[in-house]
Amino acid sequence: MTRIKSHFVCEECGAVHPKWAGKCSTCESWNTLHEEEIVDQGSHLRPSLNVHSEAVAITSATAKVADRLSSGLAEFDRVLGGGIIPGSLTLVGGDPGIGKSTLMLQLSHHLAEASGPVLYVSGEESFEQARLRAGRLKTLHDRLFLLTETHISAIAPHLSAGRYTLAVVDSIQSVYSSQLPAAPGSVGQLRECANEFMRLAKTSGIPVFLVGHVTKDGVIAGPRLLEHLVDTVLYFEGEGRQSLRVLRAVKNRFGSTNEIGVFEMQDSGLKEVKNPSALFLEERPLGVSGSVVYPAMEGARPLLVEVQALVSDPHAGSPRRTISGVNPHRVALLLAVLERHGGLRFCDRDVFVNVAGGIRVEEPGVDLAVAAALASSLLNRPVPATLAIFGEVGLSGEVRAVSASRQRASEVAKFGFTRCLVPKNCSRDVTAAGITPEPALSIVEALKVALEK
Repeated sequence: MTRIKSHFVCEECGAVHPKWAGKCSTCESWNTLHEEEIVDQGSHLRPSLNVHSEAVAITSATAKVADRLSSGLAEFDRVLGGGIIPGSLTLVGGDPGIGKSTLMLQLSHHLAEASGPVLYVSGEESFEQARLRAGRLKTLHDRLFLLTETHISAIAPHLSAGRYTLAVVDSIQSVYSSQLPAAPGSVGQLRECANEFMRLAKTSGIPVFLVGHVTKDGVIAGPRLLEHLVDTVLYFEGEGRQSLRVLRAVKNRFGSTNEIGVFEMQDSGLKEVKNPSALFLEERPLGVSGSVVYPAMEGARPLLVEVQALVSDPHAGSPRRTISGVNPHRVALLLAVLERHGGLRFCDRDVFVNVAGGIRVEEPGVDLAVAAALASSLLNRPVPATLAIFGEVGLSGEVRAVSASRQRASEVAKFGFTRCLVPKNCSRDVTAAGITPEPALSIVEALKVALEK
């Protein structure tokens, strides 16, 4: 009886192990080793991505920078850094039903209309299903070609021919190579097929978008090598029950990863949100405790978001801490600072914090807004409707300056706010933007202004 040789590959770092172990000895991740059959050495040979194998000086003028392609969606171009780079490989991930396929189909339609033929490879839908969806979204076009195929050797000739301006593969988990005996979606298949798509994109000059599934933890399924391999990784985020969708880059070799694109899901598909601040504040209640407006910075774009907090008596057992939209570790830090330096008691209360609209705020400048919302809810004192708040809070209760204070204040002024509670070092920039600053050196001073004690 012939025994098939195999080894174990870590899905996090790609390290190869001769036998299974609970922890990868290279990256020390637990439960990440997956068995993979050993394939003949020759099956992994790939032609070089360069026409010439000689080393060339990086200052050489022979290298040409390709013009970016406009996607027809300004919010999408913003996230990519100005448009689509020819020959780039982009991975798009998101929760099931969030709108990844809708976004890719609308992108394909815009490119087919403006630039040339587009190939949409569907590995999860039949031709009739995909066409029905395209008809509902009004994205039918003579130059948009649909290929329902999952075998990489059948897809590759279409890309090698060079007749398309863009290719979309929906999804990478459904594509397989017959050179590997493993099932589609396995670690080996994902690595093999992604490598082949990278080679095809670089040699043909066609930008390729790969749609990827995500795990229950919200990260793209498969080995972390998949994200290392591509040029750009995009996450399409949002609450499934809400219409708002946010496109965010977590890796971008051709631009910044700080920009976001905002879309709204409608019956006819995704619609760009040109003024996200107005959308986020549209249903904001006035005169209610626990509500604070915070001018966030996403790349070069200021966004006004509503930070909400609810502090209540626990109903059973230990107090709950439920956080959405901000870092829960920062909220725990702020609760400790408010108890120690602000004289407020939260240890025996349920605490809920949320950023309205489903958006996520990562910067520390949101600290002061969260602290004010928590104190407002605990004391049942509303924050003035014309006051916006931003600033970082330190462990000793000090309020620290944040970047881009003038841009934040300028956005605040557009929506009728007249005052900003800010760190003292940001006062000059806020005044220059036409807003009255309310400077604070400590959390105690800040709460006196916010709650008008």
